[in-house]
Amino acid sequence: MLIRVATPEDLGRIDALLSASYPRLLRPDYPPSVLVMALPLISRANPALVSSGTYYVAEEAGAILGAGGWTPRRGGQAEVRHLVTDWRHQRQGLGRAILSHALEAARDVGMTTAHAAATRTAVPFYAAMGFTRLADIVVPLAPGIGFPAVSMRRAL
Repeated sequence: MLIRVATPEDLGRIDALLSASYPRLLRPDYPPSVLVMALPLISRANPALVSSGTYYVAEEAGAILGAGGWTPRRGGQAEVRHLVTDWRHQRQGLGRAILSHALEAARDVGMTTAHAAATRTAVPFYAAMGFTRLADIVVPLAPGIGFPAVSMRRAL
């Protein structure tokens, strides 16, 4: 498996990964009424994020099996962004490898803490990666549409 910086050419394959995986991964932790509104908005890759140089893909045999990255914020904080693994390859270390790579890159440029707005589904994963739960939050996706999440943080 190769973890590399994502490029704009990866956008379509990342979209496909998000739209195939998020519905399956999130279903156990969110009611249909939330998913019907949120999935069309969160299952698309952000072109600016993908081309930022701080977003990565895990690739094997030409297939993108995972993606995720970070964005710098004020105060030396790295915001973890749009982390996903292929639903068929869960619990194989892909998410851990991508997040570890992203956190190391953030630390290398001087970030001192990492923040994640974790899905309910991902809270155990982030906790295993050293993140502490701060609070339940609602992430605004569009006017009148919010997505329940959990604010989590860890030192880098």
